[in-house]
Amino acid sequence: MSRTITFAVAGATGRLGRHIVDVLTERGYETVPMSRACGVDIVTGQGLAEALTGVDVIIDAASWPASDQQAAAEFFHASTRALHEAGRKAGVSHIVVASVIGADRFAAGFLAAKQVHEQLSLAGPLPARILRAAQFHEYVAEHLDRQQDGVAHIPAWPSQPVSARTVAEALADLALSPDAPAHPTPETPIPEIAGPRKETLAEAAALLGARRGIRVIAVDTPDANDPDAETYAGGGLLPSPHAKLAGPSFEEWVASRG
Repeated sequence: MSRTITFAVAGATGRLGRHIVDVLTERGYETVPMSRACGVDIVTGQGLAEALTGVDVIIDAASWPASDQQAAAEFFHASTRALHEAGRKAGVSHIVVASVIGADRFAAGFLAAKQVHEQLSLAGPLPARILRAAQFHEYVAEHLDRQQDGVAHIPAWPSQPVSARTVAEALADLALSPDAPAHPTPETPIPEIAGPRKETLAEAAALLGARRGIRVIAVDTPDANDPDAETYAGGGLLPSPHAKLAGPSFEEWVASRG
C-alpha cells in the first residue's frame, strides 16, 4: 500500500490558505499548516525545517497584506528562498504557487511584486507549478469597507471574480496532476482560473452593497497618478482565453452567504 501524500500549506490561516487546508483534509490528505500563528515563519525560517519533515508537496498561498510593491517584493524574496531551501533539504518533490491573473501585465504595486514571486519560484531548486487566479469574491468586500457615510466609490474595472474555495480546489488539483509542466512555455502557459461571469468591480460591489445598505458609485475615470490605470481599465484583470472558468458566480456566492 502506497503512502498518502503529505502537503504543507504556507499561509494556512489566510483567506486562501484556510480553504486549501479544508480541501486537502476533506480529500483525505495529511496537511501541515504553516503560518506564524502555527509557529512557522516562512520569512525567518523559524520552525520551517520541522514543519517540512516528511512533507511531499508545498502549496504556497502566503501573501503580503498591503499593496506596497517594495515591501511585497521583499517578502516574496525572503519567503520563496526559505521555502525552496528548506523544501530541498526535506526532500519535497515540488511546490505549487498561488498567483494572480495580471501579474505579467502590471508595472507597479502588489501585482508587479507577484511577477517577482513567480520568477523566483520558477528559478528555485524545487520544481514549481503556478496557478494564476482572478480577484477573489472576498476581495470585493474590502472595497466596501472603505465606504464613508454609506457611500463607496468603486473602480469600474472589468474583472471575472472567483471564490477562494474554488481556487483552493484548483490548486489541489494542480498539485496532484501528474502532467503539470514544471515551466511554462507558449504551448503550455501558466494555468489560470476565474469565475464564470465577466463584470466590473463596481457591479459586483453593488450586489454586496445592496445587502449592507451601502450605495456604490462606479468610478470610470482612471487615476492619472497610477501607472497601471489604463491596464486596469482595459481589462488587465481579465483571464486569458485558456483560463478555466468555474463557479459560483459572485451573485451566487453572495446569495449563499445568507
